[in-house]
Amino acid sequence: MQPLHWERRPDGLRAPALVCAFTGWNDAGEASSSALTFVGGSLNCRRFATIDPDEFVDFQATRPTVKLTEVLSREVIWPEYEVFEARVPGAPRDLILLTGPEPAIRWRSFCATIIDLAEALGVQMVVLLGALLADVPHTRPVHITGLATDEHLMNRAGLERPNYEGPTGIVGVLHSACGDAGLPAASLWAAVPHYVAVVPNPKGALALVRKLETVVGVTVDASELEAASGDYERQVSRAVELDPDVQSFVERLERNADAEEETPDPSDLPSGDLIARDFQRFLRQRGDEPEQGPGGG
Repeated sequence: MQPLHWERRPDGLRAPALVCAFTGWNDAGEASSSALTFVGGSLNCRRFATIDPDEFVDFQATRPTVKLTEVLSREVIWPEYEVFEARVPGAPRDLILLTGPEPAIRWRSFCATIIDLAEALGVQMVVLLGALLADVPHTRPVHITGLATDEHLMNRAGLERPNYEGPTGIVGVLHSACGDAGLPAASLWAAVPHYVAVVPNPKGALALVRKLETVVGVTVDASELEAASGDYERQVSRAVELDPDVQSFVERLERNADAEEETPDPSDLPSGDLIARDFQRFLRQRGDEPEQGPGGG
């Protein structure tokens, strides 16, 4: 039996990009899964397929939950892999979103299932979201690193290559599988503070959403996530102030972060034309592009 179950097949997707995020090892501070959930909610995504968790999930590690129903019986809620479509008429492409737990077994079969899905839908690009714990302060901008299967995509995303070598998760394995299959892919990783690892990190999610927008050319209204990020930073700062040892540690991280910041090269800064094009793309997607002025084409 095939693990991929189609509820329906979406037709007419335009140059779709497949965006994936998995809970678990790849999802520090729930930043990557939250970013995908936020994008899906903002774009009114609709589910069209699932992947059978029995094939890939260890239910002793990722346990199902039970929920009481109105008739005093209990319903078992199983971990799910869900696939959604997001139509974005004003953008250059539509999105396919895939979310679920990091598989515990049969990773190669899982990757083959994802690639089969991508090929069946004519996916032109795969973007994988992840988040990692790092020695970074919560008061500084979230650092995004990443990797792409070709230089063009790497430059387009403006990614800084990671220098990590060691154990990897499903994000790294799936990225490699996409490259082997000739499918353009990019992995985006947000570095989040390890000293608040158990707290959901909307600031990391926001950074991933913003970088994802650059890669796929789709814009979302992130004002709600921006507000949540501000609240997160203020609440963590108040908690840090209550413990002098933690406060001293965070101040050291801040000094290190400031020391690593280099004066930006003017040639690396976006031009006015590029900023204008990005803004026009945002307006077109929202359907409220201003009329051309005198001399406009």
